[in-house]
Amino acid sequence: MSAINFTKSLQYSGPEFVSNNAEEGRKVISAIESELKRCESFFISVAFITAGGLSPLLMTLKELEGKNIPGRILTTNFLMFNDPKILDKLSQFSNIELRIFDAQGSDVGFHTKGYGFHLEDEFTIIVGSSNMTLHALTRNKEWNVHYSSHKQESFVMSVLEEFESLWAADETKTYVDYIDTYRMLYEQYNDSTKKQLPAVVDTNINESNQVPKVLQPNSMQSYVMERFTELYQSGANKGLLISATGTGKTYASAFAVSSVKPKRVLFLVHREQVARQAMESYQRVIGDSVTYGVLSGAAKGFSETYLFATMQMMSKPDCYERFSPTDFDVIVIDEAHRAGSESYHRIMEYFRPKFWFAMTASPERTDDFDIYKLFDYNIIHEIRLQHALEADLLCPFHYFGIGQLSDGITTYEGDEAQSIFANEWDYQTRARLILEQCNFYGYSGERVKGLVFCHSIEEAQELSKAFNQLGMRTISLSGADSQEIREEAIQRLSGLDANDALDYIMTVDIFNEGIDMPEVNQVVMVRGTESPIVFVQQLGRGLRRHNSKDYVVVLDFIGNFNNNFMIPVALSGDVSHNKDSLRYYVQEGTRVIPGASTIHFDAIAQERIFKSIDTAKFTQIKHIRQAYKNLKYKLGRIPKLIDFENYGSIDISLIFNSNAKTYYKFLVDYEKDYTHRFSSVEAKILEYMGQYMVLGKRVHELYVLEGLLKGEVNPLTYMRTKLLGLGIPCTTHTERNIINLFTGQFKTGSSKAGFKDALLCDEVVDGLQISTVFREALENEGFRDMVEDYVKVGFQRNQKYYSQRYEEASFTLYQKYTYEDVCQLMEWETSIVPLNIGGYKYDEATKTYPVFINYDKGEDIADTIRYEDKLLSPQQLIAISKSGVDLSNNLVQKALHAKKEGITMHLFIRKNKNDEDGAKEFYYLGHIHATGEAEVFTMPGTTKKAVRIMYDLETPIREDLYDYFVNH
Repeated sequence: MSAINFTKSLQYSGPEFVSNNAEEGRKVISAIESELKRCESFFISVAFITAGGLSPLLMTLKELEGKNIPGRILTTNFLMFNDPKILDKLSQFSNIELRIFDAQGSDVGFHTKGYGFHLEDEFTIIVGSSNMTLHALTRNKEWNVHYSSHKQESFVMSVLEEFESLWAADETKTYVDYIDTYRMLYEQYNDSTKKQLPAVVDTNINESNQVPKVLQPNSMQSYVMERFTELYQSGANKGLLISATGTGKTYASAFAVSSVKPKRVLFLVHREQVARQAMESYQRVIGDSVTYGVLSGAAKGFSETYLFATMQMMSKPDCYERFSPTDFDVIVIDEAHRAGSESYHRIMEYFRPKFWFAMTASPERTDDFDIYKLFDYNIIHEIRLQHALEADLLCPFHYFGIGQLSDGITTYEGDEAQSIFANEWDYQTRARLILEQCNFYGYSGERVKGLVFCHSIEEAQELSKAFNQLGMRTISLSGADSQEIREEAIQRLSGLDANDALDYIMTVDIFNEGIDMPEVNQVVMVRGTESPIVFVQQLGRGLRRHNSKDYVVVLDFIGNFNNNFMIPVALSGDVSHNKDSLRYYVQEGTRVIPGASTIHFDAIAQERIFKSIDTAKFTQIKHIRQAYKNLKYKLGRIPKLIDFENYGSIDISLIFNSNAKTYYKFLVDYEKDYTHRFSSVEAKILEYMGQYMVLGKRVHELYVLEGLLKGEVNPLTYMRTKLLGLGIPCTTHTERNIINLFTGQFKTGSSKAGFKDALLCDEVVDGLQISTVFREALENEGFRDMVEDYVKVGFQRNQKYYSQRYEEASFTLYQKYTYEDVCQLMEWETSIVPLNIGGYKYDEATKTYPVFINYDKGEDIADTIRYEDKLLSPQQLIAISKSGVDLSNNLVQKALHAKKEGITMHLFIRKNKNDEDGAKEFYYLGHIHATGEAEVFTMPGTTKKAVRIMYDLETPIREDLYDYFVNH
């Protein structure tokens, strides 16, 4: 048996293809960042660099600067494409040397697109089609090769030699020596190019504001038109449009409402400024064929065809009684989540239009107001943030979660950085630190146009004063400010008048919704995230598209708050509350978020969010109750389990892992309209099914249940026939495993006794038959309905998450499984208590050998179990045996000779084992094979021996998961 050669850590699996593929969670920028974060030095040679391409890399480059990781960047003046301001930005990094290849003074062009990284004796090259531009790194169709090898390998040597040749070429100039010349040439070139362009008359542009005279609906708006027309013509009276901020809800309503040619339309809002903006939007869509007016405290339009009124004004009896209840064919309610108020109630009681058209970006509420019921559960269309990004309806954003603060001289982190929220520093210091980050991460456009969301009115006022003392032009706004003051401030922020411009508006929440400022190119959050709804509302202030910006920068200053887990919930739109999914999103958000947007957290911010996730108790009933309430409001009835899946609500496993243990018990305790009551045995049957069947991780149990519901004499035969039709093997081990599951023999440990009377089946000579207690239970209509719901949701989850079986196994690659899931799906006769499994377990009957690895070891782990398991590459692993064994140990020998003995080894890894609630799940990563390299060592801090074993993974770990495991 050969010892492990640790210098041979690099596995040559050949080149990998790097591209942008949203469905597979791949972006070129993620591959580049992954290598930057682990390298000892790097070089980049690209023809084109844009602000949008540099911006999402700024946090990573800043981290490298802090570690003194040297880098060299070579670019060019080819076509005078690169803005000198971008080169200036790169030059500010003390660890980066920047040079410019003078293609203007050469007879050859410069088109290189390569990224190189050095780590010990390893060189990694990413070369292909991607310049350092936003869309090349995130969403364009790009072809790149990712290749790692030693320096002496011919391909690597060729790339390195070519780069060094260009770096030292006569045409190559240093930034310091050439930037002044380049700046002059760049300005001359761009001035002359503009003069040479022919005058183009665009008939879709008006002279005042460069807004198209005749607008065309986008994909979302077209669908809304079609759906609204269907409802309107069917005689429906109400409908609700749920659409993310920035997607164009107002325009969508204008296209839809005008398409049915109403005689009169009323548009209700909560602020006059919003009314005027909505009126302008309608004018752009409909034109001058109708009349428009505003009805508010300051404006008294009453007779116009399209009337835009504030709710405060229209809710007064002496106002609405000036109209006939049937005057308006369509009434549009903006920000309809406010429609539960008494004022809206009076309006809706009085008017009788043909259709109420309601709009909101956030229908979820924490009170008991049911917005869905108010609008007859007719959802015209629903498009949330993630879907809007997928559809390219919003401006891309670069989000930076900041926990570490620096003013360029001193770096503050930990408790010091926390004090920016605790008011322990004077506002001048806080403003200086915040502004340093604002300047570093920058903005898209000619000047900054920023919104700063603060914790309190006092904070907004004081930060505004402090920013102004630092040379910025800012103002603070609150609900106390008049409409005129707000409008003036918005105009100064958004407008073109540089002399009177504002750089920032500081506010608390008056701009959370209902305001249109598409020019905003920087959003700054200096308050804790208490609600995903508010977070998305404030983020949305910058997501409207505008021709003055290519992207928006979002800076979130993250303190040490218990609710920090809400940040990944808000950004991802994932309300399943799966902790590992949230951790994954914090680390790999850029890969997952659709389109050209990116997400980054610095190390301190990550640590704070992870702590919040670790300590959050998502199985607490309060979280489940809120999700349940939201879903019930949307449906207008008591949800079934299948509804949680169909409507993207919480992961139903949270219900089964909560104190309720079953959906039935939850409904009994918290739903007054639920009237079914079952016996204690029936409740235990449902609890047992919830543990082993309803999550759909394997289809076998579901077919047995389906057979039982259908009255099959032998449900095991029914299952066998169904599996045969799917090409799924059904062995004697399979059948014994299923028989034990349904007769109560599979479960072990102290909890087994609690289910002794809750048996679904009895074992008979040729298989299974329904038990008396289960047959009698199914005669209860409510019980049978719940079992049918269990089976339906199980089949749906299996099809959605677990239908792609890995080779002969019942596992799906990259899905997550508990210890007990593994015992069940490996067809063992009984489950094994997790403590008796530890890091691995061998089952002689099935010749299966799962290996479980906790990749992050907690600080409180004893030295004797602090195993140094390590992924060396996406397809190579060093795993450590249990302590107190050597090479002669039976299980060590079986691992080393598994292939020879016909043993199948499976790998399961989880990132974190410190979840305080919920199931302990591992990612399934396929088969592994011992390479034959192993060695005995003494575990640090102990006298115990253990064995290191090298394994090859049959299937290389997916890039994003590998990065999640090893790089953070």
